[in-house]
Amino acid sequence: MVDSAPVFDLIIAIRDAADSRRAVVLLDGRSGSGKSVLAASLAPALDAQLLSLDDLYPGWEGLEAGSEVVHETVLRALDPGWVRWDWASESAAEWHPIDPDRTLLIEGCGALSRANRELATFGIWLELDVVERHRRFSERDAGRFDDHWDRWAAQEDSFIAREHPRELADAVIDEN
Repeated sequence: MVDSAPVFDLIIAIRDAADSRRAVVLLDGRSGSGKSVLAASLAPALDAQLLSLDDLYPGWEGLEAGSEVVHETVLRALDPGWVRWDWASESAAEWHPIDPDRTLLIEGCGALSRANRELATFGIWLELDVVERHRRFSERDAGRFDDHWDRWAAQEDSFIAREHPRELADAVIDEN
């Protein structure tokens, strides 16, 4: 459950940052930190299109590629959008256009890179200890993806060491 007070404060801060422009919000954090839950609260309050990077990462080795797609196709000026990754067939699926005039909320590890932040209105970083994150990750998918935890965490480590997303954020939510 998300506390409504921080969500309300975030909504005000995002609207202030956007001024009269369309808001583009990047919501990042490590796996299990609560990005999807927070995004589900923020998106309707902002009347935002919601893009979860889980829908476009090209497989379990795809964190970097997913981050690049945000910059190269999702946030581009002409014909913005993304191609869904079909996890079952392990292949690219259909194109999803983005309305360039509507607020956009992008959640997922890799969203808050330096290149993406330059094209966004607001950045949010979620912080949570590894034990609780791992518990949430395992519980969320009934342990089906536990074998992928270490491989994904290594990609997160690499991304965080290079991009420093916490420092790029306008708001940090630290639940430690």
